[in-house]
Amino acid sequence: MACGLALTVAATPALATDELPGTGITAQAIKSTIPEENFQTLIVMKALQRLGYTTPPIQEVDLGAVYLALGNGDADFFAVHWDPLHDDYYRKAGGDARQWRDNAFSVNALQGYLIDKKTADAHQITNLAQLRDPAIAGLFDADGDGKADMTGCNPGWGCEAVIEHQLDAYQLRDQVTHVQGNYATLMADTITRFRRGEPVLYYTWTPFWVSNVLIPGKDVVWLEVPFSSLPGEQARLDTQLPNGKNYGWTVNTMRIMAPRAWLDRNPAARTLFSVMKVPIADINAQNQAMHDGADKPADIERHADGWIRAHQELFDQWIEQAMAAR
Repeated sequence: MACGLALTVAATPALATDELPGTGITAQAIKSTIPEENFQTLIVMKALQRLGYTTPPIQEVDLGAVYLALGNGDADFFAVHWDPLHDDYYRKAGGDARQWRDNAFSVNALQGYLIDKKTADAHQITNLAQLRDPAIAGLFDADGDGKADMTGCNPGWGCEAVIEHQLDAYQLRDQVTHVQGNYATLMADTITRFRRGEPVLYYTWTPFWVSNVLIPGKDVVWLEVPFSSLPGEQARLDTQLPNGKNYGWTVNTMRIMAPRAWLDRNPAARTLFSVMKVPIADINAQNQAMHDGADKPADIERHADGWIRAHQELFDQWIEQAMAAR
């Protein structure tokens, strides 16, 4: 695998304990319950360990509780903050006055609606608004009620608020059912229906394994939307891309978010968070490995170690920069 997931970390020069800026300091990671967020979180933790920080096991809670904990100072960093998707959560956690996210850990995270290419080509479907037509919506009816069934977003993830808003904005409430529950289970059913040759309609995001299984442009196609329309803190944003396409969602940057008060006491960690970057393609590859069965904690630990080994020189540069900032 190109990103070196199967490798192990090579020995790197040890630094004396009294030289390390994190000695005696705990750095508590927090994340949502999505297992695919563990990989990048572990990479950050392993970098902090090189700086001497003690990193307890990751706290896993619902997404809303992630931001509540950060706002209360009960956790020290979150490696998978989506900007601007989670701007409402960010504001509730204190916004820029209390939180820090001045970095670009992973860029060009995409989201949107997709349908199978066979149905798109047969019926010239290119835009979500075409589902206003009951005949088009009925193509994606999986339960016999005449409405399109769209595999959607788990409650509390942030994306569900966008979907619910857009169903109203695009006048689709009477033609489309937003199917919610366990996303992994729902997508497994969606993929099974696709493989049976049935039409499918779903929401997904990258980086994630779904687009490695249902490949955009080959198996499925992205749907555009008639105009930009987002809820809450994102309402001011235009979702049209430079190429003129509008898929209804902003291109997101995944950032490492941390309370300013903690970073003020830990300038080495602040610099580390500022310089760390993991490509979307590498996260996609690791997520695919998880989907293929390498999803145990030991597997994900090995993936993180392998990524560091494959990018050892870069990783060591991050550590050097952080050490210089203490």
